[in-house]
Amino acid sequence: MAHKHYKLFKPYGYISQISSNDERQLRKKKFLKDIETIPKDVMPIGRLDEKSEGLLLLTTDGKLSNTVNTSGIEKEYYVLVDGAITHDQVQKLREGVSIGLNGKKYITKPCQVTLLETSPELPDRGKKIRDERHGPTTWLSIIITEGKFRQIRKMTSAVGTPTLRLVRVRIGNILLKNLLPGEVIAIEKDNISSNF
Repeated sequence: MAHKHYKLFKPYGYISQISSNDERQLRKKKFLKDIETIPKDVMPIGRLDEKSEGLLLLTTDGKLSNTVNTSGIEKEYYVLVDGAITHDQVQKLREGVSIGLNGKKYITKPCQVTLLETSPELPDRGKKIRDERHGPTTWLSIIITEGKFRQIRKMTSAVGTPTLRLVRVRIGNILLKNLLPGEVIAIEKDNISSNF
């Protein structure tokens, strides 16, 4: 049987797993099963935390999921941070910063960080975000090849500009494009691995 692959715009406020065995968690949290458009028998490739949005790949192929998660594929995020970020702060992000990981210090790998000249065209988040009336904000593009727990949020906090909004827009060559929150589209290529 041929495997199937999809891309999803994971909305804000959803956990990146299909469901949970914890009844209390099921009552309090939203899971991917709560999105009506999610196909049956798929698993997410990687994760986005509950407050993050954007591109999430779904597949019926467990081997592919492992390959994507362990092979250093580029992942690009649009990140709205609190404050007018400086060149020095951007340079620190690029070079790698110290973040907490499993109770220890971890230095992130060098990455690509670019200031976005204008706000990216993204759907409304659904939950209000602090805006420019409360002080300056800056949009960044951050491209990483690793994916530690809440990594980008920890990175921007480490340089003094906490993340206000985080949207993944690319995994390898697969783009979010103009998907809307909750929308799922099949990835047509027979060999999805050619996108990485």
